[in-house]
Amino acid sequence: MLKMAFYGKGGIGKSTTVSNLAAVFAEQGLRVMQIGCDPKADSTVNLHGGTRIQTVLDLVRDKNDNFSLDEMMHIGYRGIACVEAGGPVPGLGCAGRGIIAALEKLQKKGAYESYRPDIVLYDVLGDVVCGGFSMPMHKGYADKVFILTSGENMSIHAAANIAMAVDHFRARGYATLGGFILNRRDVPNEDAKVEELADDFHSRIIGRIPRSRVIQEAEPLYQTVIQAFPESDAAACYRTLAKSILATFQEETC
Repeated sequence: MLKMAFYGKGGIGKSTTVSNLAAVFAEQGLRVMQIGCDPKADSTVNLHGGTRIQTVLDLVRDKNDNFSLDEMMHIGYRGIACVEAGGPVPGLGCAGRGIIAALEKLQKKGAYESYRPDIVLYDVLGDVVCGGFSMPMHKGYADKVFILTSGENMSIHAAANIAMAVDHFRARGYATLGGFILNRRDVPNEDAKVEELADDFHSRIIGRIPRSRVIQEAEPLYQTVIQAFPESDAAACYRTLAKSILATFQEETC
């Protein structure tokens, strides 16, 4: 089982990227689980044709612990097991607690043993990396962290903070940095700025996603690019990224 967490500034395209990667892995015949760790609970919406699934925090609020694994884990496109952590009632509670609750409930109810995924993807809100938002980095959850960024200054600043958190946790045996994913916004010197960021953390850019009209057109269809435009250049880009991600795991076994 390969477990990977995706972080980055809000709005950088994590959910779009993670859902497309999930679709690629699923079309390769792998058993995939996608866990949305964002209070907006929209990570998996394109794997369900626009339907938002019930979140773990909603279940906890409604039923305490009296709910089944099937109520928190919903099967989407090509058998992808989808989970949304959810968030607190607006103005009350801590969003990070939703992530902690979701991951604890998944383990308690035997999700990994029952579904037996080959790939687990955590889609994590990454503007801050503290409390529950750092949970997927902890030992026993993700093995590698991949950071999405563009060449925009705020995106690079957020990516650097996330990379520093990964570096800090590394001594505890937590997830390691798998690399940076450049989600282009076509700003000046974009490649050079992100390459410099990667160099600062002794890492590399493992994928470059172009700014594409096709990606934007798939969104209102509530489908991934892999579903809506499987023969497009953008779909080929996600397939290449998936291959690069798998290669980072294979490097450690060589």
